[in-house]
Amino acid sequence: MQLFYNPNLDEKDSNFIFDSSESKHIVKVLRKRNGDELSITNGKGFLFTAKIISDNAKRCEVEINSSKKTYPKSYKLHLVVAPTKMNDRYEWFLEKATEIGVDEITPLICNRSERKTVKLERMQRVVEAAMKQSLQTYLPKLNEPLTFSEFIALPANGLKFIAHCENTERHELKRRLVADQDAIILIGPEGDFTQNEIKEAFKAGYSPVSMGNTRLRTETAAIVACTIVASINNG
Repeated sequence: MQLFYNPNLDEKDSNFIFDSSESKHIVKVLRKRNGDELSITNGKGFLFTAKIISDNAKRCEVEINSSKKTYPKSYKLHLVVAPTKMNDRYEWFLEKATEIGVDEITPLICNRSERKTVKLERMQRVVEAAMKQSLQTYLPKLNEPLTFSEFIALPANGLKFIAHCENTERHELKRRLVADQDAIILIGPEGDFTQNEIKEAFKAGYSPVSMGNTRLRTETAAIVACTIVASINNG
């Protein structure tokens, strides 16, 4: 099964026309023709089955045959991760976290961040492609980047953790998670959080955690965190 995505598709729609880019991909690359069936999601939990009724490479039109609502997980995971120096590493994190099951991602600009700007449009495409590849019907929410202080000041529900490398008391993440509860996990840049940032997080109710006994790269730590959360909830 190949999954297509369009956020504008509604459960009440009977017909739908893809934009020129997606139409070209469907007709020219995949060589789909009239009568062929497609699976489509709107990223909001709906899975649609549709039949091509116009195999026009500029405006491929489909007839919606059925729609099915899939229900979200019993918990939500919000990963708040500092951008890495190399863009491809952060994009790798976005792809794999989406496949594993992250719900929300916020790029976090820290005091020691080597990269303080991100290409949000490109990141959005990575997340969308990973959702389609992994056949999911919920698109993770990708937020605008925030500074550490801006994010910490926001109200937050659920379990709150900060993963840092300071040689102070920390608990393993897997021992602090609770199944079916929302979680927010902060992961810092290559140079780690500063002591002031860690103190600021503590004041905001974040608990210090580790991902194990080895020092991990930012993107690796984020994937490990995502995997641990999925394991606790699906075990």
